Amino acid sequence: MRKAMTGGLAMRGLLMAAALLLGACTSQGLPRLPDTAPVEPLVSLAAMLPADAPAPSGAQVQRIVERRCVVCHGCYDAPCQLKLVSDEGLTRGASPADVYDTERLGDAPPTRLGLDATTEAGWRDLGFHSVLARAQEDDPASSLMARMLALGRAAPFEPDAPLPATLSLDRDRALACPKAGAFEAYAAAAPQGGMPYGTAPLPEAEFQALGAWTLAGAPLPRRETAPSPAVAARLAEFEAFLNAPDPRGRLVARYLYEHLFLAHLHVEGDTPDRFHRLVRSRTPPGAPVEPVATRRPYDDPGGAFSYRLVPLAEAITHKDHLVYEIGPRRLARLRALFLGEAWQAGPAPGWGAAGANPFLAFAAIPAQARYRFLLDDALFFVRGFIRGPVCRGQVATDVIEDRFWVAFLAPEADLSTTDPSFLAEGAPLLSLPAAAAEARAFRRLWFALHDRHAEWLSFRDARYAASPAHRDGPTLASLWAGEGPGSTELLTVFRNDDNATAVAGFVGDTPKTGWVIDYPIFERIFYDLVASYDVFGSLETQLTTRLYMDHLRREAEDVFLSFLPPDVRQPLHEAWYRGPLADLHASWNERRVQDRRPTQVAFASDDPKAELLAALPARAPARWPEDRLNRCPDAACAGLPAVERTLARLAGQGGDWARYLPDVALLRVTGPRAQVFTLFHDKAHSNVGLLFGETRRREPERDRLTLLAGQAASYPNLFFEVPAAQLDAFAADLGAMRSQADWLAVVARHGVRRASPRFWAVADAMTEDMIAQDRVQAGLLDLNRYRDPRPGEAED
Repeated sequence: MRKAMTGGLAMRGLLMAAALLLGACTSQGLPRLPDTAPVEPLVSLAAMLPADAPAPSGAQVQRIVERRCVVCHGCYDAPCQLKLVSDEGLTRGASPADVYDTERLGDAPPTRLGLDATTEAGWRDLGFHSVLARAQEDDPASSLMARMLALGRAAPFEPDAPLPATLSLDRDRALACPKAGAFEAYAAAAPQGGMPYGTAPLPEAEFQALGAWTLAGAPLPRRETAPSPAVAARLAEFEAFLNAPDPRGRLVARYLYEHLFLAHLHVEGDTPDRFHRLVRSRTPPGAPVEPVATRRPYDDPGGAFSYRLVPLAEAITHKDHLVYEIGPRRLARLRALFLGEAWQAGPAPGWGAAGANPFLAFAAIPAQARYRFLLDDALFFVRGFIRGPVCRGQVATDVIEDRFWVAFLAPEADLSTTDPSFLAEGAPLLSLPAAAAEARAFRRLWFALHDRHAEWLSFRDARYAASPAHRDGPTLASLWAGEGPGSTELLTVFRNDDNATAVAGFVGDTPKTGWVIDYPIFERIFYDLVASYDVFGSLETQLTTRLYMDHLRREAEDVFLSFLPPDVRQPLHEAWYRGPLADLHASWNERRVQDRRPTQVAFASDDPKAELLAALPARAPARWPEDRLNRCPDAACAGLPAVERTLARLAGQGGDWARYLPDVALLRVTGPRAQVFTLFHDKAHSNVGLLFGETRRREPERDRLTLLAGQAASYPNLFFEVPAAQLDAFAADLGAMRSQADWLAVVARHGVRRASPRFWAVADAMTEDMIAQDRVQAGLLDLNRYRDPRPGEAED
């Protein structure tokens, strides 16, 4: 009783502190404006355009909207929910409702394009207002879109200078979302708040084309999505597979849908820019699609439905571009995995909270098949934890280190796939907070903090210790080695403040922590961060996601530690969680790192963590060559090309200079052959085990820089464009930084400010470089996190 009371008091204290902290995150900005105001515009877009300007083509307009508008209006955190990725988003318009409201105690109505309303009237009922409607019917320049463009043109910023301090770039700034009739009030309050917001002016030709299109009131041109007959046949075959009428086929289809509902499906051999989505539809294959709108993919569809593939008729943004290949080879693999073994489906699982535990809902499907399905595309699913429509993931990303490496337990070494009784007995202990969705207020939070997770860990330890195949501990072969070319058995995850990046291979020097993910961890992370996550949910939803993910991070770290000698496990864990309250989570669960079970991995050095991590890529050196950009074998980095050799001198180094770097920057080295590198700022923390007070847990003197050839991040904070002949000076300037003034000098000399006349040209060059790198995986970068370093900014 004492323990329960103490835990309850602690939980209530945590909830109060978390609510106060999250509520304090909303910054003050422009006041909410009235819906009505004088309609006489301050400036007229029509007067800014030449009278004889030719009408722009649809392709020209589409390119401008994508590269100048979608880059800031492409996700849920687009200002005023104005998503311009498609003609539907433009028609929907804007809303003052904040998707990322950290103070709401109840769920908000979802507003997903293509699902939650399908007509303009439907969007008006949900509180959206038009940005195309004219305040004065006879004046095409009186629409909100036209006035925003004109305001931006009338008040340009000083070229290459920091933006005015009065212009906020804070992601949590209060937004004014005026209707057309209230524009005068908006312009008076924000004279430099026109579009594009806080950047250099558009090139003249683009401004004229976009202005003429806006005045004409024309919709965005629709994308050509009709597939070739061969591709159409493959789509029909995949739909037929998903709509098989037998119980086994229906259960497998539900499992696949719940894991692929966010995917951008690309058909083998199709053009690199055409993708499809998997939806539930009221209509069968061959009929027009009528999507079923539910909050989560396992919620009750409310009647009969079919699985359908629909064209993705919108701009591709890198943040939610999760590519999954389908076609004959994929279909053959899925049939072999899920239907090659004899098993009985049993009763269909329930919907909603009853279906929130995948280990119970899909218990009939062999766990071996489910785990191998995830491993086949490990990078895709780990990216799913990060990408997707959720634009601000800080509720989940502040639970991870800034860079860590991920490996996977081999299926043959995972009791959950080799011993059917293991999951049969353990599945009830693996319920996620979403399974308590109908519980009384804050019951899910107590679930996330405590409940059955400690029982699961004890159960897991006992079963592995008792298993003849596992009692002597894991071997190096217990870690999945992949299945040939294309396998992504080794991953690096970078945290970039409120978002993250996942890439194949071990990138950078040896990180502070490592994860080993087994099937129960993999599936639970997916359901916690993807299938069960509701961006429109309440404060409770956000907190339960964060707190449960803390369990899963520690569990993955514990499995990694189990491969190391028992005597180093607890000291290493303590080094990862330093500082007051760092291990409060573990004490609540009476959890200590497992240091009784042995390991069969042989170690020859006094740094077993680094030794183990180095051994994994060495098993497949052709697939995972040494990362010489970050781990030079000698001081001179002999053998590297000149550009890489210069940058390698900075990689992996820390000191006072690294703390001034943004979370992620893109460096474009120009010359006979342009090269692009991603610069990741690895921020050091004493621990990541707490929900709040991150700045007090920072250790900037231990920060590092990690380099990646090419592009991988979705949200660049800054562009650098440096001629190859000046790269030595650039590297020297970075390494010499000791103050914010030094950092501002680096930006002035080598950076591309938001107000730089080169801003849009460099942004285009980065986009083209990404397309050249991989056309299928490429997408538009999101510039909502693009910084404008200014004097007086607080250091991180």
